Amino acid sequence: MRLALCNEVVRELPIEAQCAMAAKVGYDGLELAPFTLGPDPEHLPRETIIATRRAAANEGIVITGLHSLLFVPAGLSITSADPDVRARTTSEILSLVRLCADLGGTYLVHGSPDQRMLTPGDESEGRKRALEMFAVAARAAEEAGLVYCLEVLSPELTNFVNSLEDAVSIISEIGSPAFRTMIDCTAAGASETEPIPTLLLRHVPTGMVRHIHFNDPNRRGPGEGALRFSPIVKTLAALQYDGWVAVEPFIYEPDGPSCAARAAGFVRGLEEALSEE
Repeated sequence: MRLALCNEVVRELPIEAQCAMAAKVGYDGLELAPFTLGPDPEHLPRETIIATRRAAANEGIVITGLHSLLFVPAGLSITSADPDVRARTTSEILSLVRLCADLGGTYLVHGSPDQRMLTPGDESEGRKRALEMFAVAARAAEEAGLVYCLEVLSPELTNFVNSLEDAVSIISEIGSPAFRTMIDCTAAGASETEPIPTLLLRHVPTGMVRHIHFNDPNRRGPGEGALRFSPIVKTLAALQYDGWVAVEPFIYEPDGPSCAARAAGFVRGLEEALSEE
């Protein structure tokens, strides 16, 4: 399994230390949240991009992709009717696609719950505006040789795209091979009506699901809650899934580095135990 760590878990560390820590405890890569690199990713200095990529290479890992795309700068939205907001958001998305390619990543994960909320009474038009934005992102990703993944989130976080069924419908409308979806175990475990292995069996072979986030519905790391990861790992192995699996907890106890190390140990230990069955 190609295992990545979502870097905001250890964002208090310099990027060089993030990479060193990730490699030491068993990760193959870092999945970056752009807000950890600076307050305005669109205007990130070239030197920062080069240093980030070099830091990973020096530790024998890679920058796998980007997530939490539109957290900064403030005020972005893919559903807003405001032309200025839409223009700024489009510019940010295009810059993030370029940034991902420059860092050597292969995918972007579009979660950003607040930045995709549908305004009550304007849901239909808001959805149309979002799909226009996704089409722009898909074209840019396709040109860059990347995959842009629409993340399904729970209704507790946002009112737009709350099931894989929703995501697959939008993907079909966009019609780009570079626009796909992913499974976040926190969201899927909390709001999908079917078990995660069933969803994987249906959507991985079609190419619709191209990325996975390992976390528990309790928002902690894998192995820290009730969700059983053994059937998930078994299913991924049976499907010969060759994409990235990224660890993305939201609660870090006792601290981020400890949480990251524990998650890597749990996943690698589970892999080893299953391989011996």
